[in-house]
Amino acid sequence: MNKGHDDSFDLALANLELPTAAKVPKKENTQLVGKEDNLTNKTSCSSTSKSSAANPHCILVHPKQRGNPILKSILNAPLEFRDDIIPDYVVGRTTCILYLSLKYHNLNPDYICQRLKELGKQYELRVLLVQIDTPEPHNALKSLTRISLLADLTLMLAWNADEAGKMIETYKLFEKRPPDWIMERVESNPHQKLVTALSNIKPVNKTDAVTLLQNFGNLENLINASEDRLSQVIGLGPRKAKKLYKTLQEPFLAK
Repeated sequence: MNKGHDDSFDLALANLELPTAAKVPKKENTQLVGKEDNLTNKTSCSSTSKSSAANPHCILVHPKQRGNPILKSILNAPLEFRDDIIPDYVVGRTTCILYLSLKYHNLNPDYICQRLKELGKQYELRVLLVQIDTPEPHNALKSLTRISLLADLTLMLAWNADEAGKMIETYKLFEKRPPDWIMERVESNPHQKLVTALSNIKPVNKTDAVTLLQNFGNLENLINASEDRLSQVIGLGPRKAKKLYKTLQEPFLAK
């Protein structure tokens, strides 16, 4: 993006007045436009009347996104096309996604500001999904990062249509998952606990940790090993051995 584009983008951003309304979806349950005819390999939402409520199990899609190649990658969540939504995709009661091709953004730098004016402050989680389809994305991404920070957007990057579609699908599938569902699992197996503990010593990785335990049998033998002996372990080397030896010889309790 050239300097003229940056100036135009900043001016549009400066004039962007977001409403102060509460962050709730606008008229989420109203008209049904239809379904994508050529997506027969997906589970589709049932047809309803024009004034029917949206199916909560569906990803709501704005009709302008009809024909977007990313829809072909959404295989595990049904789609429902509706013209009463402002964002491109609604993937939860309080979550929406705006889709933007970087190539299109370079040609139309004011487009995203216009979309944000329409969206206002609706939805609690507002995702800007950007597909990287230009060879030099850095300048454009700097501008989009700036506007994401100022407009309360979560910026997500995809490098192809398939990846973009899977991101939209994942947001929907994780809609009602509890926070601890994606938290790191605590290992209960003693061997795995040792592997995890050893791999927390930089630059020792999990492969190194497994190899060390295979060579020394238990933690006691490992702690009593000399630095020279540690460096002889395949894949470890002098640098890792020195760091590991120093860490293992440090007192566990501060005096």
